Amino acid sequence: MDGWDKFLAPYQQAVEELKIKLKGIRKDYQLNRKYSPVEFVTARVKPVQSIIEKAGTRNIPYDRLREEMYDIAGVRIMCQFVDDIALICDQIRLRDDMTIVEERDYIENTKESGYRSYHLIIDYQVESIDGPVHILAEIQIRTLAMNFWATVEHTLNYKYSGEYPPEIRRRLQNAADAAYLLDQEMSEIREEIQDAQKYYSKKRNI
Repeated sequence: MDGWDKFLAPYQQAVEELKIKLKGIRKDYQLNRKYSPVEFVTARVKPVQSIIEKAGTRNIPYDRLREEMYDIAGVRIMCQFVDDIALICDQIRLRDDMTIVEERDYIENTKESGYRSYHLIIDYQVESIDGPVHILAEIQIRTLAMNFWATVEHTLNYKYSGEYPPEIRRRLQNAADAAYLLDQEMSEIREEIQDAQKYYSKKRNI
């Protein structure tokens, strides 16, 4: 286990740093009294058992994990509106403390299951006592509606291992369609929602 602890140490450090930095985007908007596209940020390091299983499925040798497994470190950014996703991506592209190496658009190119999200794979440098360590990390950016659907689907996937009964598959697809429509409706009244939030925030701070 000590070997895994040492291997995962830079990933643990990375998710803590990334969480603080990406939450900082929200704080910067708030300090400038602007609407923040970032609602909240979560992060995790993939459990050892999941790494082992994924390495076996994808035929990734253990000595190539750092180069070939891009989601050992994972960060998730939630936002209210679909248009916020592009704003967040633009902010990340401008940064010089992380480098985007790949973008995966599962919003325009929705997965067959109904999954929608925007993924950025980044190269991130962690400082250690032995010098800098470069790791790959995945940033997922999605709306609250997308996240609700994905969380439920992820839970069901553990039970059925992706082989859903026809009725469950149909209902998941219906739920994905409903989440999509919710995002569309919220986008239509975005300005009204943001005005209400500003009013509420101002009133709360009086």
